[in-house]
Amino acid sequence: MTFAPLKLHPSLLSGVKDLGFATPSPIQAESIPPAMEGRDVLACAMTGSGKTAAFLLPILHRLLTRPRGVTRALILSPTRELAAQTVEEMNGLAIHTPLTAAAIIGGVGMGPQEHAFRSGVDVLVATPGRLLDHLKQSYAKLDKIEHLVLDEADRMLDMGFLPDIKRVLKLVPSKRQTLFFSATMPAPIVQLTKEMLVNPVTINLARKAAPAVGITQAVYPVAQELKSMLLLELLNRGLMQEALVFTRTKHRANRLWEFLDKRGISVARIHGNRSQAQRTDALAGFKEGRYRVLVATDIAARGIDVEELGHVVNFDVPMASEDYIHRVGRTARAQMTGEAFTFMSREEESDIRNIERAVGKALPRVTLPDFDYNARPTAKLEIPIAERLAAHRAQRNKGRDRQQGGGGRPGSGGGRSGGSGRGGSSQSGSSRSGSAPRSDHPSGPKPSGLRGRRGGGRGGR
Repeated sequence: MTFAPLKLHPSLLSGVKDLGFATPSPIQAESIPPAMEGRDVLACAMTGSGKTAAFLLPILHRLLTRPRGVTRALILSPTRELAAQTVEEMNGLAIHTPLTAAAIIGGVGMGPQEHAFRSGVDVLVATPGRLLDHLKQSYAKLDKIEHLVLDEADRMLDMGFLPDIKRVLKLVPSKRQTLFFSATMPAPIVQLTKEMLVNPVTINLARKAAPAVGITQAVYPVAQELKSMLLLELLNRGLMQEALVFTRTKHRANRLWEFLDKRGISVARIHGNRSQAQRTDALAGFKEGRYRVLVATDIAARGIDVEELGHVVNFDVPMASEDYIHRVGRTARAQMTGEAFTFMSREEESDIRNIERAVGKALPRVTLPDFDYNARPTAKLEIPIAERLAAHRAQRNKGRDRQQGGGGRPGSGGGRSGGSGRGGSSQSGSSRSGSAPRSDHPSGPKPSGLRGRRGGGRGGR
């Protein structure tokens, strides 16, 4: 099946063709026709299935017949990265149309976003917190919204956005089209769909969430304190050319970044304490090949789309099986192949068993030949929280003593020093530089289906 039978606007078909795609993915083929008719859609689709275009194309098709100058479509996303990725994909699809989009996200200035509201861009893609920040002002209105999309709804629930979503729902017209996309359907999400959707077309709901078939999965049993060395050895031996590595906490991401950087590995990190500029540079650099490794917390599990990403590493075993599925779903996208390695310490064995029950099979245990599993590391990766707090207090007291002894003006001593006590010197105070309140909590042959891309379009708009 090609895109032609979907009867999309010719300008959109030209955009699809320019992106090099000819065949819609299953979620696109099933959801686009009813969405073009104006029906509500409830779709359960795994990451990498092409769901972004599945809701963008029918919305853009309908907007092309409506007067412009008014924002008529709102897409809610859980993270800044996913919102920016959605705008980029829309710009690629709509390149032969006059339709415009803007990202309403934290970590960047509100001025250009205010202009987007005032000028009435056609599509707003927003994180709930930053959207509500704008809605406190008189210029921000949602009373003309005709199409509402909840993207990665289960992730928004996990991040505590449900109250914010319900606040937004009170500010959009009750008479609208709602497209609801989620990778999993836990009970609270099912209840939310009942409140939001009217006689929806349901797609893939009965299918069990599982990693894509092209992912080769393996578990590396290894002591917690040797995980860093194992990762470094896999990289040095060339068994992984590039890798997206997930850690449990921001502190562990910072420490692992520091460990790899000191050993000559080109590495970047992305987590909630990094400014938006830093997060954007890290993601862009990883896609472009400037960084061989990207260390991330789960904030990136649904916001990273990298073509031909070969390896995902669970440095820490995720406690929820859904998180495992979303993490490993960053590879083997668009019907390609990839490998997902999980480092399992003894205390994480029960979490692995839960994941195996969820995916319906045992994951093979493997060991790296000639790796010293009995080695003693020179330093721990993770500094206990008590030690970090003690170091922070000591640094703060030292700064206060300098101020009192040196006669400096009040506040000039070092009141902001001590970043190293909360996650290592690698933070350099950046956790404050670009964050905004409540924005978000926390090459080869082309594939046949239309799915998220890293290039193309007018992403720089």
